[in-house]
This record gives sequence, structure tokens and C-alpha cells, in this order.
Amino acid sequence: MRRSAGLLPFRRAADGPPEVFLGHMGGPLWARREQGAWTVIKGEVDPGEDAAATAEREFAEETGLAVPSGPRVPLGTVRQRGGKEVTVWAVEADLDADAAVSGTFEMPWPPRSGHVQAFPEIDRFRWWPLVAARDVVVGAQVELLDRLAAAVGTLVVPGAPDASG
Repeated sequence: MRRSAGLLPFRRAADGPPEVFLGHMGGPLWARREQGAWTVIKGEVDPGEDAAATAEREFAEETGLAVPSGPRVPLGTVRQRGGKEVTVWAVEADLDADAAVSGTFEMPWPPRSGHVQAFPEIDRFRWWPLVAARDVVVGAQVELLDRLAAAVGTLVVPGAPDASG
């Protein structure tokens, strides 16, 4: 079974719901998608590696930012559609999304062309109001957002107005 671990930074907005820091999956397969294309910053747990250590390592690797300090809020584990188990911790932090820079991966592109191109693992980062984030994250990760809302005492109502306008 494949396992991933990640960090979900959040910040409390003065005039609206909390916001979460998410990444848009990179590469040509995700380029024109929004719904289901945003994700918690996470990565594969190496054999023998502690999941919490993986979450911090992957956050630094995939964003180029310092790992946020502060207490971790365990959000538990969800199983994504492909069977991967994802364990996530939330951490309160205020990060500059514009300063984040992802690593890259290579893949044959265009298909069957014989060419290999490099693409960013995450092509952009953004703060999302918690309610709006439910509409764009990978399906199984909605549960993580709901758990965060419960942990910080925020009511999440799908379809309710939010601070994104």
C-alpha cells in the first residue's frame, strides 16, 4: 500500500473563515483543471521513515519554504481513490504563496513523441477560504478540511458564501 504524509498550513482570517494553503498539481494532465486538482502538500513515505518526518521533508521539498513551526493538529488518514493512504497534520502559519517554488518531475510529452519534458510538481500555490477549498481539493481530502474545521471550531457549510467573493 502506498502511503503519503503532508502538512496543511492554515491561517485564521479576521473577517472570514480560516484559509488553507494548497498546491495545484503540475504537469500537462492538470493544466486546465481546477476542481479536484488542488492538494495538501504531501509526498511518499520512504521505507522506515516516520510519517511526521515525511510530512515536513515533503513540505520543504515541494514548496522551497521553511517548514512552519508550531504545534501540529493531527487530522488523521484518508484513503484516496487510487488506494493511497494520506496522513496529514495541520499547522497554523502565514506563508507567502508567491515565494513557494516547487521541484520538478519529468515525463514523456507529448505522448508517444519520444520527447521528455520537465514540469513542476506543483505549478502554483494559493490560500483558499476553507469552504471554497472543498470545491477544488482532491475528493478524499475534503474530509481533512472538515476535520480541520472541527479542530479550529469552524462550521463548514457546503455552498455557503465565503470570503473569496
